[in-house]
Amino acid sequence: MNVSQTAFIPKQGLRDRFDLQRQAFRRHAPLPPAKRMEALGALLTLVLRNERAIVAAISADFDGRSTTETRFLEIFPLVDEIRYTRRHLRRWMRTRPLPANWQFFPSRTWIQYQPLGVVGILGAYNYPLLLTLSPMIGALAAGNHVMLKPSEIAPTTASLVSSMITAVFPEEYVTVIEGGPEVAAQFSALPFDHLLYTGSGRVGKLVMRAAAENLTPVTLELGGKSPALVHDSFPMALAADRICAAKFWNSGQTCVAPDHALIPEGRMGEFLRACEKSIRRRFPDPEFNPDYTHMIGEAAWLRMIELVEDARAKGAQIFMTGDSQKVSGRIFPPTLVAGATGSMRVMQEEIFGPVLPIATYTSLDQALEEIASRPRPLALYYFDRNRARIRHVLERTVSGGVTINDCIFHLAQHNLPFGGVGASGMGAYHGFDGFTAFSKRKGVLLESSIAGAIFDRFFKPPYSPFGQRLLSRLLGADGRQSLKKVVLAGEEKPLSTSPHDPS
Repeated sequence: MNVSQTAFIPKQGLRDRFDLQRQAFRRHAPLPPAKRMEALGALLTLVLRNERAIVAAISADFDGRSTTETRFLEIFPLVDEIRYTRRHLRRWMRTRPLPANWQFFPSRTWIQYQPLGVVGILGAYNYPLLLTLSPMIGALAAGNHVMLKPSEIAPTTASLVSSMITAVFPEEYVTVIEGGPEVAAQFSALPFDHLLYTGSGRVGKLVMRAAAENLTPVTLELGGKSPALVHDSFPMALAADRICAAKFWNSGQTCVAPDHALIPEGRMGEFLRACEKSIRRRFPDPEFNPDYTHMIGEAAWLRMIELVEDARAKGAQIFMTGDSQKVSGRIFPPTLVAGATGSMRVMQEEIFGPVLPIATYTSLDQALEEIASRPRPLALYYFDRNRARIRHVLERTVSGGVTINDCIFHLAQHNLPFGGVGASGMGAYHGFDGFTAFSKRKGVLLESSIAGAIFDRFFKPPYSPFGQRLLSRLLGADGRQSLKKVVLAGEEKPLSTSPHDPS
């Protein structure tokens, strides 16, 4: 299957695939743990066996993507997440017993995780393997059937993903839909049981609007302007190196890349020198460096030029490792924008490229106020070793996730949810949170005969005066003690109390 064959899938054709999956889900749900483990194992084998093909396909889409970056930032996290999920899946699937309210003792309650049905996943171009298949791990672990729509901006990878999935999974279990924006719009309008989208906020609004017509719950993984805030006490050279490494991975085309840096007033020169040193060491000679990734397309490359020129015209100093006007193809060199201000586009728009604006602040609270005044970012990076200040920053800021003293690596933690907040998205996945994102956490009460008899006698019509007195006491300050007093004062047998009641 390739893009040309599926670029114009009729709307009914999409619906037919969806109906096929929904019917199959109804026949086979819930899938036992062994079947889910088998599916995850097949996905793991698929990725490992096709490692070279994946590297080549992604590089073709970028017209030059670092092999090591693809292996380290896409293939390894995917493989690691599958292995982690397989290790923990049987435990995740167990029902979770919980204590019932004391009034219902000795009834039992528990949470049961149930698959939702058919899950739709819209992938992104910047990490076309990871951001398409990683959500699928949680969806399969939860027992769902899955429809994937890879990004058309990375067509070679989309075609490879389609052929890989088709070779292993039956269409009624996992299917891949290729095509452009029109197909994506039709895809979003299907009545999925859950829909996950990774990409821009502009398209995220369209996806959410389409999903709303079917009351489809959505997970939106968007982006935003993730700040890197450096405290005056932290070594500038270390902060600069870690910020630059994270910023210029994948040529800045990472949703959780540090978007801009906030540096203490008076430390700009020191920070710039450290950044330039880091860039020369880690990303030298970008035009001929196989470890430096190209921009995904010419439009993205041209946009970087526009952002930099806008900042230059408004008074920023530009530090560039190479001349963007002379570099051929879609290579844009690591670029620093010193003295960035709010009037510049680089401080207004998500950059999504190898351009790092640097601004200064006068006090920590002033920097935090600046961050709070902007839309809530997908990530926040803070560099400091003082625990009290770290707590202060965490309390004063709202973001999708945080890494302290480095960048991006909170994303790789299996036990942490990954997701945005506000303008940077909604919902979360990864690890157990990925399993629950695609499950229904069904609450169950198994009422005991004792509790049932009490409610039948005292709290269902016709209501007796004694039942009214019980209710009045239950509304008091200590319902359990008051209830026992009323029962003992009357001619009724005392009620059982909760085992957690010390009396």
